Formats: sequence, structure tokens, C-alpha cells
Amino acid sequence: MISNDSYGLADTVQMKKPHACQTNDWEVLRLGADIKLKCLGCGRMVMMSRADFNRKVKKVLTKANDPVNEKKEHYVPKESIARPNL
Repeated sequence: MISNDSYGLADTVQMKKPHACQTNDWEVLRLGADIKLKCLGCGRMVMMSRADFNRKVKKVLTKANDPVNEKKEHYVPKESIARPNL
């Protein structure tokens, strides 16, 4: 279990159990009470509560805008993610 401040928008995280496509790597697309994740293996998007996410996440692989992320097929740069003006 990791703390809430160790991950952010557009970070890549590793989950404890693999997705159906046998990939553990996910990209964080939305933060709030619910967290939206995108599988970096098949591109599927899922939402889960923050409590479930904190329990199921294993570690943060890369932070946002890290050059390692740009090499991955389903990478979306942080500037391209739509954010509401609050």
C-alpha cells in the first residue's frame, strides 16, 4: 500500500495482480474520489475508488512526462489530458 501523495496524474503504476491481457502496468488518467486507469497492454480504461486503488497498487513505475513513458504505445502526454477549469 502506498500513500496518496506518491502518485499523480499521468503517472505509470504497477498493480498487484495482472489485467486479463497479462499486463500489470497502468497509466493514471483521472484523480479524485474515483481513479481512472488505462491499461498499457490493451488500452482498456477502468475506474475504481481511491480506497480500492490504494489497496491494489504495488508501486509507481514512472512519474509524468518521464522520457521512459514516451516509448510506450498507449502513452498520452500530460499536456494532452483534458482538465476542467475549476
